[in-house]
Amino acid sequence: MTDKKSLPKRCAAVLSGAALVAAALAGCTKTETAESGQLLESLRDKGTITVGFAGEAPYSFNENSQLTGATVALHREIFGNLGIETVDGVQTDFGALIPGLQANRFDAVSAGMSILPQRCEQAAFSEPEFMYTTALMVKSGNPLNLTDMQSIKDSGAKMTAMTGAIESDYASALGIDAAQVATPQDGMDAVTSGRADVFALTAISLNWLKNHTPGADVDVTPSFVAVIDGKPQVGAGGTVFRTSDPDLLAAYNAELAKITSDKDKYLSIVGEFGFTERELPDPQYTTAKLCEGEI
Repeated sequence: MTDKKSLPKRCAAVLSGAALVAAALAGCTKTETAESGQLLESLRDKGTITVGFAGEAPYSFNENSQLTGATVALHREIFGNLGIETVDGVQTDFGALIPGLQANRFDAVSAGMSILPQRCEQAAFSEPEFMYTTALMVKSGNPLNLTDMQSIKDSGAKMTAMTGAIESDYASALGIDAAQVATPQDGMDAVTSGRADVFALTAISLNWLKNHTPGADVDVTPSFVAVIDGKPQVGAGGTVFRTSDPDLLAAYNAELAKITSDKDKYLSIVGEFGFTERELPDPQYTTAKLCEGEI
């Protein structure tokens, strides 16, 4: 999937907010590429890596025109240790992240993306960086008494989910006709406006959104592990790379292991974004097992 051609000039290094989106649409965010297996050295030479992100707080998002979030914090630590000092961002819809990676619009995906067999067929995932559970955003008081995915189906509630997110897959598997939205804010807006009864997303994202939206007429349910066909859906997310960049993936995993094997180190990096020991990856949940659907 690599492209040996490079642009005569690389587009502006840091794009954010409206300018970032406009530039992405204009096509000037295509990253320079290297020979297969040589991307790590190319990025070290440039000192910059460009990551795709979907604006899902607290994983990776823009705040005051600055790229931030727990995944971004991990990336700055890890890529910095690899000799790549700057992490730039290209914002895109969640469902367009892997296609954008394959099209060389960025070098990696920074979104805490769920490691799923169908995604593993398209790209290469790091070892898990976060464990997560699902929650539901509902109107204050939870008038339909929703508690999990099955309760949405049983009640006939109008559901919305982010395009390409795992909760959308849960809905499809259960036969729930969920409307699709591009961002977490769009999901909250659907609930507050009455266009949806419930918005499903990772618990940490929904709680962050509620806590950072004072006065929002919503509640977030206790988190849960979704059950599909009688099987609990263990959730783990990681950074995504092209399959043609094994050098970058291997180097990243080596640095990641130093962090996830040290609870205090891990929490010193991601704790400020609301992540706790509960989100620390369990060593038994490896990417190989998640990609094979064994978990």
